[in-house]
Amino acid sequence: MILSKKTESNNKRGSLGFEDYYSSLFEDSWNELKEALLLDPKYVQVEYPECRPYFMDSASVCAALCLPLDDAKDVLDLCAAPGGKTIVLSANISPDAILTSNERSPERKARLSKVISESIPESISKRIQVKCSDGSTWCRKITDCFDSILLDAPCSSERHVLKDKKYLEQWSPARIKTLSMEQWSLLSCAWRLLRSGGHLLYSTCALSPEENDKVVSRLFKKFDDVNLVPKEEIHSIFVDNLKSLQDKCPGINGIEEIFEAALQTECGYHLLPHKTQGSGPIYFSLLRKRPGSE
Repeated sequence: MILSKKTESNNKRGSLGFEDYYSSLFEDSWNELKEALLLDPKYVQVEYPECRPYFMDSASVCAALCLPLDDAKDVLDLCAAPGGKTIVLSANISPDAILTSNERSPERKARLSKVISESIPESISKRIQVKCSDGSTWCRKITDCFDSILLDAPCSSERHVLKDKKYLEQWSPARIKTLSMEQWSLLSCAWRLLRSGGHLLYSTCALSPEENDKVVSRLFKKFDDVNLVPKEEIHSIFVDNLKSLQDKCPGINGIEEIFEAALQTECGYHLLPHKTQGSGPIYFSLLRKRPGSE
């Protein structure tokens, strides 16, 4: 059997396979993107007064700021470790809201708990419940119980792969397929956990559409109550949440410029480091469960 050039590329492993795969995705912009990936990301310091500062990739802050929380009483950060996005969410939840932060790994859950205790004031952290379980199984026991959900799913994290020779030589396109299956399990479960009228923000730090748009597009095929939130509405949510975050954690600057550099995709937005002064990559998609769909 004679393989096409694209098929051959998709079956290569290691650094050569990595290069072929991503250069075929990004074509003329790949060299510029790769150069940006090899540099350190642009961090922002998120710091409540009298709490330990936490340093986050600016693009990650942007994504977390796109989840609406004004009317949410029950909020879920389904894959929460190491804890940065939980800090961002904590600044925007209502005074009577409960934030549940979950992590399946006991070791990473311990780190998550430490970050919450050190970097979030006790007046807010007392309303954060930390769990340790596989988020893809929650819907077997409960459904329709959260108003807003952040799913920052495990992903290929190509920035880290590219910087580590060991992981780069171990790279395989099969890894993307395995991760996309895991991401779908988490996303489809999270959708069942979401209440009618609620919002779900799906995000990854992956480059491949297999882990981003294609995972989200499966949701539209599986469920008939999925709506994409319009760009103008996302922008309004982002602006309001950023103001709230800056009021509680002064000194956060430059986030607006990063957000404005987001590239629109079929189902979401992509923040790529060669377009964002080094931040990212971060993909995010904001979804609303159509009211009255239960």
